[in-house]
Amino acid sequence: MSLISDLISKQVNSAAGGIEIPSNIKNQVLGGLGESILGSLTQTAAKQGGTDLITDLLTGKTSAASSPITALAGNLFSTNILSKLNLGGGLAKSLTGLIPNILGGLKGFIKDQDGDGDIDLKDIMLSITGGGNSGGAGLGSIIGAATSILGGLMGGDKK
Repeated sequence: MSLISDLISKQVNSAAGGIEIPSNIKNQVLGGLGESILGSLTQTAAKQGGTDLITDLLTGKTSAASSPITALAGNLFSTNILSKLNLGGGLAKSLTGLIPNILGGLKGFIKDQDGDGDIDLKDIMLSITGGGNSGGAGLGSIIGAATSILGGLMGGDKK
């Protein structure tokens, strides 16, 4: 199973296909979209109640358009990518507008991985890590951080 970073990358490339991005910054923009989305998921996971927000988003209980995860990803993308590349206007609006579609495309990614009949945090963890394979390239450090945070939240109360 693909890692979530691979899925996000595919969603980003697919969603951005119709937008003309200057070739000299295209990789930075597309990578920045993916990093912003993963960063948003990671930061949300670290907050109290964040795992519920992630579960609701990835299972479709919450619309990507109204999710605080989407809003955070948009803020991260605007601050860390668009402003640094001096992109504004219609291009910036079009690119930021892709974020709900990209996050919305992730909802089919999470399945009942552990066979217990529901989709919960454990299933999200198994999906993120590719069923236990934490390898990957590019955004692997962000995935590692997200996995560590989610794993700590999931197992932190057990003694």
